[in-house]
Amino acid sequence: MHLHKFEKIWLAFGIIALIIFLSVVGVSAFHQGHTPSGGQMTIDSEKVNETKPFNEPGLQQKEDGSYEVVMVALTFGYKPGKVTVPVGEEVTFTITSEDVVHSFSIVGTNVNMMAVPGQINHKTHTFKETGTYLVICNEYCGNGHHFMSTEIEVVE
Repeated sequence: MHLHKFEKIWLAFGIIALIIFLSVVGVSAFHQGHTPSGGQMTIDSEKVNETKPFNEPGLQQKEDGSYEVVMVALTFGYKPGKVTVPVGEEVTFTITSEDVVHSFSIVGTNVNMMAVPGQINHKTHTFKETGTYLVICNEYCGNGHHFMSTEIEVVE
């Protein structure tokens, strides 16, 4: 098979552009700390309310001084209904679902994770400003999905 000179040039240009694109994506993902998922923690979705830490959802201070908010997504709501966290402190959100797939998205932040029955997800965030932050579900979970929300109050 014989390739014309211009075909060779455009083929080389396309391959080089692809290599540059994939390199930029790879380096930026590495720089931003993105890693492949792994080591997923699981839970029996039928015993969520009996399993620690989901048997006592809400804000808890850990031994290292940081905070953890444990939440359970359920049909058209979150448990607990409202959470108050301190401003400027590192807060780890730990979430699961007891019925169907939900999401946990805090509007105005980069906190956005799935709440899947049988899986435990974590996301750490530091709130820099006081105020009320809306938490919504971005995953359609049934007829009352549009009512599924809660609030996080960030205080001094």
